[in-house]
Amino acid sequence: MCQAGEKLCHDVGVYNMPAEVVCLLGRFKYRYSYGQNMIQHTLEETRIGMEIARIIGADVNIVRLGCLLHDVGKILTDWDEGTHVERGVQLAKKFGFPEKVVNCIAEHHEDQPFSAVESICVYLGDAISGGRPGARHENVEDYIKRLDDIEKIAISFEGVERAFAVQAGREVRVIVLPEKITDDELPKLVHDIGERIQKEVMVPGSVKITAIRETRFSDSIITATS
Repeated sequence: MCQAGEKLCHDVGVYNMPAEVVCLLGRFKYRYSYGQNMIQHTLEETRIGMEIARIIGADVNIVRLGCLLHDVGKILTDWDEGTHVERGVQLAKKFGFPEKVVNCIAEHHEDQPFSAVESICVYLGDAISGGRPGARHENVEDYIKRLDDIEKIAISFEGVERAFAVQAGREVRVIVLPEKITDDELPKLVHDIGERIQKEVMVPGSVKITAIRETRFSDSIITATS
């Protein structure tokens, strides 16, 4: 595994990575996410992110490390707490990576606002690699279950009437009962649903949640007839 990690690092031009982290990255060789091999995804995503950084004048080295480490939390199987993003952030802090690199990991799924252009480069590289045609595949049963799980989570909240997972689960439209949920309560509802989905469902990329609250009034009138 360490050799695979070394090759991945060297392929993107990183030669001073801590040995423990190199071996962790080597585990990507045997891991898949939605049918996409993680070592291939990381290599592709890093090259894309670096090229974007070069074009727009961002710090290529920060983007290089951010891309390389963005999914490292997925192979920390002995770390029970948090999402793969949170585990990746913990690892990067443990080994003293620069703050901008830590932020790239923390923000690559838009879990928090982008703090720098380098984080945007990592996000775009990840989205392009994972979202390009043919990059990922999964069986129909898993796909349907993911959509069903997302909708069930949304519907479980009080005041939610219906929920629809669209765009392969990357967007959720929630219809609320206007007599139970006020306009002021919508932001918290969206936030709480998002947190549950993040913790309980594996969705590639970010998930957009839209809550819809509408009131309608209708009346019937009797017109004069001759």
